[in-house]
Amino acid sequence: MSGIVRYFAKAIVGRYTSKLTVSSLSSVSRSVSTGVQLCSPRVQQPAPDFRGTAVVNQEFKEISLADYKGKYLVLFFYPLDFTFVCPTEIIAFSERIQDFKAINTEIVGVSTDSHFSHLGWINTPRKAGGLGPITYPLLSDFNKKIARDYDVLLENAGVALRGLFIINPKGVLVQITVNDLPVGRSVDETLRLIKAFQFVEKHGE
Repeated sequence: MSGIVRYFAKAIVGRYTSKLTVSSLSSVSRSVSTGVQLCSPRVQQPAPDFRGTAVVNQEFKEISLADYKGKYLVLFFYPLDFTFVCPTEIIAFSERIQDFKAINTEIVGVSTDSHFSHLGWINTPRKAGGLGPITYPLLSDFNKKIARDYDVLLENAGVALRGLFIINPKGVLVQITVNDLPVGRSVDETLRLIKAFQFVEKHGE
């Protein structure tokens, strides 16, 4: 009898786990076999690894989290290319890139668009709704893995919420902000947070 009980218990757990791995709400527990993060990203924990094709200086280039070791990284997600709010904040970050570089910080923007779409948007003049030249990489997350790993993907829509993640030089998450689709992020506030983290690193709390 105990063997039968164990059999059905195992079957029930298996069905439940299977549902979690395909559910859009399964941010807490996911399948190890798929290579997906086991839990939502958390402050003080290592940032989920990422890699993919980005547009850098209007050319395609493979980038990864490892490329930014030893620096602060602002990784921000936006929903789609060729939308209204997105160019405003993307351009704002681009115009302040030297302020970020001055404090040992790089920026990467991510959406679920293809790298071809990114390039098309960058090559479109700003007066026509495009970005124009951008001073940091725009990374393609076409298979949506990065957005899933960072727990910002809206599964049904196939786009990412406006998540912003600050990763320290050791690859550890120190700040997470996730906004709903209509609202962008503040460049000044992002700079303030990084400077505050760096001050604490140097001087203590």
